[in-house]
Amino acid sequence: MRTRRAWLAALGWMALPLALRARAAGDGGELHAAVARGDLAAVRRLARSGAPLDERDGQGRTPLLLATQRNQIEIARALITAGADVNAQDDLHDSAYLLAGARGHDDILRATLAHGADLRSVNRYGGTALIPACERGHVSTVRILLAAGVDPDHVNRLGWTCLLEAVILGDGGAQHQDIVRQLIAAGANLNRPDGQGVSALAHARRKDQRAVVQMLQQAGAR
Repeated sequence: MRTRRAWLAALGWMALPLALRARAAGDGGELHAAVARGDLAAVRRLARSGAPLDERDGQGRTPLLLATQRNQIEIARALITAGADVNAQDDLHDSAYLLAGARGHDDILRATLAHGADLRSVNRYGGTALIPACERGHVSTVRILLAAGVDPDHVNRLGWTCLLEAVILGDGGAQHQDIVRQLIAAGANLNRPDGQGVSALAHARRKDQRAVVQMLQQAGAR
């Protein structure tokens, strides 16, 4: 049974404004709450009034990163235009830029690129935004990131480049074929092996990705 003190504490907690309760619980401040509601007008109002754009919630997320997770394009644009840091990383080392690339949220990705995205920043696996985009078959996202100048030969902590990741974790279907074609055109190193010395071509053969094997062979892969 609750003591009188516990009941009073609970009542006092419930009497707090929602935004203050959210902050105390580790869920961020008013901007986080507005993003969580999908309230664009409130986001704009709070940004204009000087609310901290890069305040963190209990997971280290900024309001912009929360909006990116939800693919809230207009809210993300409003926050970026107001000056939110597109490179601020949370406890999982995601930033708005990295996450938009990994999830194929192209509209938000373009906005981050236009406002100082760090192309060399890496996620918790040591990979650039391009590597998960290749793995997940985000054809248009890969095109955007390659055009922006992301290094196609960056190696993550698994010892994989974006080409290796596209082959090893991809299905060899139309989307991954398109991505391999883009990487070839971008001048990616086709013969850089993984940490065990296995090439992308060898992995493609092992997985019976015939179209990918043919493309790589025609491009000079060994």
